[in-house]
Amino acid sequence: MIALIQRVLSAHVDVESRTVGSIEHGVLALIGVQKDDTHASADRLLERVLTYRIFADDAGRMNRSLADVHGGLLLVPQFTLAADTRQGTRAGFSTAAAPDSARALFEHLLEQARARHAPVAAGVFGAHMRVSSINDGPVTFWLQSPA
Repeated sequence: MIALIQRVLSAHVDVESRTVGSIEHGVLALIGVQKDDTHASADRLLERVLTYRIFADDAGRMNRSLADVHGGLLLVPQFTLAADTRQGTRAGFSTAAAPDSARALFEHLLEQARARHAPVAAGVFGAHMRVSSINDGPVTFWLQSPA
């Protein structure tokens, strides 16, 4: 499972001109699900997202996590993160999870996030979304948990 995380001052996601999720200071996490991912890989990825140190401490060093700063978490399913881009000029999706499996794992991730952290908001799986954010830094990391 993959998370592209960005430290943000704010972020929101709209579906059909309606805001379905928004956060203030925190992390925007774009989530890709690969075909061999499991609940265990989703749980491990969530642990990393919540505890990855990307916020500044009093000395200005990135030593604080989302959990430490009690920031918002916006989870957005993004199928294209699981693409195989190693060759050619068009992505292949043989490494991505099937839609039903990916939806179930994203929903599991969201449920676990809401049980462990607040506030948590989310995009809509399978919808055409417009994601807006004000990046802080910018600070962006690619996190991956093994299947």
